[in-house]
Amino acid sequence: MDSEITIREAQQTDESHIWEIAKKVLKGGDTYVFDPSSPKHKIIDYWLFEENHVYVAILDNRICGTYLLKNNQPDLGSHIANGSYMVHPDFRGKGIGKLMGEHSIEEARKLGYRGMQFNIVVKTNESAVRLWKKLGFQIVGEVPDAFQHQQFGLTNAYIMYRKI
Repeated sequence: MDSEITIREAQQTDESHIWEIAKKVLKGGDTYVFDPSSPKHKIIDYWLFEENHVYVAILDNRICGTYLLKNNQPDLGSHIANGSYMVHPDFRGKGIGKLMGEHSIEEARKLGYRGMQFNIVVKTNESAVRLWKKLGFQIVGEVPDAFQHQQFGLTNAYIMYRKI
């Protein structure tokens, strides 16, 4: 890779870049539970919720990915992190997802989390499933028909977990 990918905490001024990534990723209706036609305010309010820890990945002075960490559950379940990740389609295949995944595990550790759980990894999203397995996540459950895939219809989803 010619250029270095950097990751930093998101700033309010990153909102339009995060929206641009989300709009492109959601368009396919194949990886996220949000409706592809979700309005900007809905996605930004979710992603930049004040209790979330939000980060952006930068390559060639362009925000090309974003992820967030948050408590998977409130109170007695708050020691387990939940994460969401998006890479702009123009930047796929450059290792950005893997780097954000590795970074998020370290950030979760620094934030005091004891584990990470993904509640809905669409089974047909094979590249994400492969990546999370490489990063030490295990499939701990499979929910039948949990996702309304825009191409395949009702599709199973995995629950994935790893200790930190």
